[in-house]
Amino acid sequence: METTSDPEAYETEMNILLTTDDGMFAPGLQALHKRFAARHAVVVVAPDQERSAVGHGITLHHPLRASQVALNAHYRGYAVNGTPADCVKLGVFELLPSRPDLVVAGINPGANVGVNVNYSGTVAAAKEAALYGLPAIAVSVQGREVVNYDDVAAFTEALAEAVLQEGLPGGTFLNVNVPNIPFKAISGTMPSRQGIGRPADHFEKRTDPRNQAYYWSGIDSQVFDGAPDVDGTALAGNHISITPIKCDMTDYEVLENLRRWRWMPKGIDRPETQ
Repeated sequence: METTSDPEAYETEMNILLTTDDGMFAPGLQALHKRFAARHAVVVVAPDQERSAVGHGITLHHPLRASQVALNAHYRGYAVNGTPADCVKLGVFELLPSRPDLVVAGINPGANVGVNVNYSGTVAAAKEAALYGLPAIAVSVQGREVVNYDDVAAFTEALAEAVLQEGLPGGTFLNVNVPNIPFKAISGTMPSRQGIGRPADHFEKRTDPRNQAYYWSGIDSQVFDGAPDVDGTALAGNHISITPIKCDMTDYEVLENLRRWRWMPKGIDRPETQ
């Protein structure tokens, strides 16, 4: 699969905010920085340590601190003692010299498909950007020992340009999941919908030396229906899954039904439904 983009296609420099939930020096974040910084203005704002699976949590009860750090002469940014969503907030409102054109979160080792979208700090960072009307992309790779960071970064750059050219509705971002195989073996891209199958959660109960119980949380692989346009199914078929996700989580069909419900106790006048 071709992943290199034509430099002549980029007529203007993009202002990019990069983040992740894996910490400031995560290899996936470094791969994105290396790719985007070659042609665009890039600022990294990322947690100062791994913050995986923190969901869309934000910090309220202690101050946020942002320290300027550098990996080498080219890789510089801000390490924040908060969550990925904190990083986007702080970056947009305080740390960046101007509003970014795009926010990219990743590259996360481990897929974020199906119900895992709800737990992912990577996805939450992109969602936080979308809440402020910014185009955003969350990028993950299926495996833990990622073999194709550079190719995923190149694909992400090409997708970022497409997002800025085509546009996204306000409050919508893209959740991208890539198979952990060489790009020449990838079957293609698949616009996908989020799987909604329940995860097979379990806890392993153990006993400590003081005979007190404690628990390790675990999760088995999700089971997806066979529809080819479900994110997990597309990924299993060696496709790059691209799922547009909306911040508005309202179920409008149920909303209409609620207007007809009667929930007041007997003997109390039912207030008029608006």
